[in-house]
Amino acid sequence: MSTDTTASVSTHILDTSIGRPAVGVAVQLSARSGRDADWQALGGSATDADGRCKDLPALPEGTAHVRLDFAVEPYFEKKQADAQQDAPANRDSGAAGAFFPEVAITFAVVPGEHYHVPLLLNPFGYSVYRGS
Repeated sequence: MSTDTTASVSTHILDTSIGRPAVGVAVQLSARSGRDADWQALGGSATDADGRCKDLPALPEGTAHVRLDFAVEPYFEKKQADAQQDAPANRDSGAAGAFFPEVAITFAVVPGEHYHVPLLLNPFGYSVYRGS
């Protein structure tokens, strides 16, 4: 929850290749007080059955930039393993792992604002935006 002196962040992931939430993706939250400051790891969470992280840590006072790191490779490896179990010849890319093993999103924040940053994900691309 944001206050007058802090911002707050939430996120969720939609796997656009299947039109469903991406479940079990690890998300790490980091913050810094400005462009030249060091990143401070604040902790993380994993997406739930609705593709949402409902328990990301609060941002410290003075946060100017936030980074969300999404570990998408394990998600796609599990998805690929599940698909191969159903149809052994069916593979998304023919290559092991994911084309984008991780997605890092960095954005600026101001105190008192809430930032919802959805990630639209598929095996060969992604998109983000400031949601509401």
